[in-house]
Amino acid sequence: MNMNTLKKVITSFTFILFCTSSFAFTLVLDAGHGGQDAGAIGSFSKEKNINLTYVLALGEKIAANHKDVKIIYTRTTDVFIPLNERAQIANKANADLFMSIHTNSAKNKTANGTETFTLGHARSKENMELAMLENSVILLEEDYQKTYQGFDPNSTDSYIMFQFMQDQYMEQSIKFADLIQQNFSKNTPLTDRGVRQAGFLVLRATTMPSVLVELGFISNREEEKYLNRKENQDKMVDAIYEAFVNYKRVLEKKNGGQPIEHGKNTTIHTTPTPQQTTTSTPTQKPTNTSTVVTESNILFKVQFLVSKKKYKEGNAIFKGVTNIDSYVENGFYKYTTGSTSDIDAINQLKNDVAKKFPDAFVIAYKNGKRCNIHDAIKEVSDKK
Repeated sequence: MNMNTLKKVITSFTFILFCTSSFAFTLVLDAGHGGQDAGAIGSFSKEKNINLTYVLALGEKIAANHKDVKIIYTRTTDVFIPLNERAQIANKANADLFMSIHTNSAKNKTANGTETFTLGHARSKENMELAMLENSVILLEEDYQKTYQGFDPNSTDSYIMFQFMQDQYMEQSIKFADLIQQNFSKNTPLTDRGVRQAGFLVLRATTMPSVLVELGFISNREEEKYLNRKENQDKMVDAIYEAFVNYKRVLEKKNGGQPIEHGKNTTIHTTPTPQQTTTSTPTQKPTNTSTVVTESNILFKVQFLVSKKKYKEGNAIFKGVTNIDSYVENGFYKYTTGSTSDIDAINQLKNDVAKKFPDAFVIAYKNGKRCNIHDAIKEVSDKK
């Protein structure tokens, strides 16, 4: 292999490891877009360049202050990396956290503010449009239909699957996303648009807590100026850095104050907030799903509550939800309702339960053991 060929191979893989023998935590930083994919274009700058500037600055700050953290970049130069390869880089590294940095854009030139996304089903037209925009990059890839199993980034039908894609890392992802938004609010004057969910392909295939950060709107002239000023970049990088430090500290605290054993993601559990536990909704009928009989060895359930306490069915904390089951994980009781192999039925149940518990999501069991929700959906769908 000659030197030019070697350089091309290295560039196409585009990840850098800061190698020591004492790494306890692996963080993958993904600068969205790159190469022929410019991303959103503002009046004087391009998204791909803004994303890379922030990612490199963040990685440098973390590496300088946390020698136990391995930083892996999906790209460090202006190159194009397919969405599935970005996830593969994180998975092959057995990463503990994946963070994709982007810059927002909207038809409404006054739209402004920061927001952080986790994987899930877009609950608004705005979130759906953003996911479609970000996912449309796959159209630049060869054989994208084969690579992404027929996924069409411009068809709303392709996004139905994201209603089920909230797996065991959802709680950690939301916690980290919330820390990022809190620090943006504290460190910058930008509007806090909150933590949201949408069907981003770059998050779909990752096997660790993952978030996608939208720094601000390049389509808003004033916000574009803000994002390109060095002093503001420093403030925003500091905000994300502080969120990472707090997130890692919580993990270590859960681990008894010891460094995190690489590849052993300690779960950050959350309990319902007072606002969540007082939401009133129409009556839902969770028992319907338990009557569905099929020959499948896959069962879907809706998980809706996590608590340190064990509650009996009928307790007011369940807000009328019945057909309750629970399992214990890391000292926490996780409560579920429903049990069916019918995808449509469990999705309807999830929507009903989410009116009372907004963070409700679908989990799957195969032969009585918890399994990956993505694999379960595919297996059930293939049998139809």
